Amino acid sequence: MIELQRASRWYGQVIGLNDVSCTIGPGITALLGENGAGKTTIIKMITGQIKPTTGEVRVFGMRPFANPEVYKILGYCPEIDSLYERMTGRAFVVAMARMFGMTAERARVRTEEVLDMVKMSDRADRRIAGYSKGMRQRIKLAQAMLNDPKVILLDEPLNGLDPGGRREYMEIVDHLAKEGRTIVVCSHILYEVEQITRNILLLHRGRLLATGDVRVIRGLIDKHPHRIRIETTDPRRVAAHLLDLPYVISVRFETTGDALEIESREPDRFYESFPRLAIEHDLPVRSYSSPDNNLESVFRYLVSK
Repeated sequence: MIELQRASRWYGQVIGLNDVSCTIGPGITALLGENGAGKTTIIKMITGQIKPTTGEVRVFGMRPFANPEVYKILGYCPEIDSLYERMTGRAFVVAMARMFGMTAERARVRTEEVLDMVKMSDRADRRIAGYSKGMRQRIKLAQAMLNDPKVILLDEPLNGLDPGGRREYMEIVDHLAKEGRTIVVCSHILYEVEQITRNILLLHRGRLLATGDVRVIRGLIDKHPHRIRIETTDPRRVAAHLLDLPYVISVRFETTGDALEIESREPDRFYESFPRLAIEHDLPVRSYSSPDNNLESVFRYLVSK
């Protein structure tokens, strides 16, 4: 649905995006990177606010820059609020629907539909000036849904939300993705993005470092030892059995005395064999997990390299 072919963007002498090629299909894709990595530049090119200096950006085969046909299938929630503070949330969404070209009746009906989608119907008659950050994010999502878009772009949608608000917002986004839409979530809150998708585009200093399923990307980093933490009441006995495994390269005991951490270059083999080993030797294992098997560790590793 979205395709970038060797897309670059310069701001004077500064490179905002450098030779990026990728495709984005249905479902949720997380666009990740530190501040200044190029995330907002990609969002602005996809939404047609700017065009690439070199290369191509296409949405459903069309160039988005200054193209109303693309705007008809896009929904966009910018990071920065630019709302009519004196309006109520309902009046604001109705106004956006009218600006989109809907009749007064259609605008009213569609407004109620999208307010219900984002769970704002009961608070839509309050002035936006009195909205919390979470309510503002929801009302922005409501206006982005007015045209029933095939593509939705969310720029830092979780900023300023409390834990409960973040969970509810992510549930709404997940529901929209399950309807077959393409949703791009631009964020730097790694551990929360990981809860809704494992499909990532990782940017660093304007370049695309990695793209795809974070688990597959993590598996490709085979030169980087994979850490696994094991909680047990007898760490020394467990360690003695683990050191006999050829794919366990180190064992480290924690100071608390009820856990140990191993390193393995073949984690898949470990995960396959360790349960059998624990049962066979009656090892007192309470739990085991990996601090490396997540999005943040992949991001940290790739950026550091």
